[in-house]
Amino acid sequence: MNINYLTGRSRTTDLISELGRAPYIAFRPFKDIDYITHGFSTRLGGVSRDIYESMNLSFTRGDNTDIVRKNFDIMGLTLGISPGSMVYADQTHTANVLHVDSSHKGMGITRDRSFSDVDGLITDEPGVCLVTGHADCIPLYFVDTKKHAIGLAHAGWKGTAANIAGVVIKKMTEDFGTDPKDLIAFAGPGICRDHYEVGEDVAERFAGMYGDLKMKHILKRMPDRDGEPKYLLNLHMANYYNMVAAGMENLNAYITDICTFCNPQLLFSHRYTKGLRGGMCAFLMLK
Repeated sequence: MNINYLTGRSRTTDLISELGRAPYIAFRPFKDIDYITHGFSTRLGGVSRDIYESMNLSFTRGDNTDIVRKNFDIMGLTLGISPGSMVYADQTHTANVLHVDSSHKGMGITRDRSFSDVDGLITDEPGVCLVTGHADCIPLYFVDTKKHAIGLAHAGWKGTAANIAGVVIKKMTEDFGTDPKDLIAFAGPGICRDHYEVGEDVAERFAGMYGDLKMKHILKRMPDRDGEPKYLLNLHMANYYNMVAAGMENLNAYITDICTFCNPQLLFSHRYTKGLRGGMCAFLMLK
């Protein structure tokens, strides 16, 4: 295992790199759950070039489609998951969550989707790999340790403000009988508060959602520039509070200390590159 690329020393994640495979990030809170396969890709180990170098897993940034599919083949080999078993969300910064099964396998990667505007996926069917795309927004992983069901979501500021974490938990409760207290969840690599500047319109969306104590962890006001107030937003903490508010045990809701903006050699960051970038993916599957 190698974490040389990471800022500081992560206590919740490992960067796993094996000979002949692409490096990926795994989460230690899931290490003893032997019935799931999970990971978060890096920008390393693929075949894309130029601004997409090299493990670009986004079909919407302008990279060659065949090359992106080759990258999925490499990640599939790395994780032991066929791309034909993956279901790739169609992310438009919503809080829409879809229950998927084997009939959805391959959608978004090897064949067209039958759905649109979906930022979260859930399943209780083994062999169906949930996939979401990322380049600063937060990947949210959910594992029901009793019902053996899973969920995965993409949480930017809009999805976080719309409480996509709570929507995933509610839908898992409705569809699988999940008790939120049985969930282990992880908010994975994304942009940290130090580098996520937002305007007053975004800050106001969050200000009404949390009490004063929680807001100290979520939003920090910066000195005004040109008469415009600016804020730093902590998406990881906001999603953590959303998980706990949905009924999760606070000790079962984890957040990473890995920032996409702080690790440009390892991870794609939309803000760091000013949009000139590829994309990474989160993967979660029941074996």
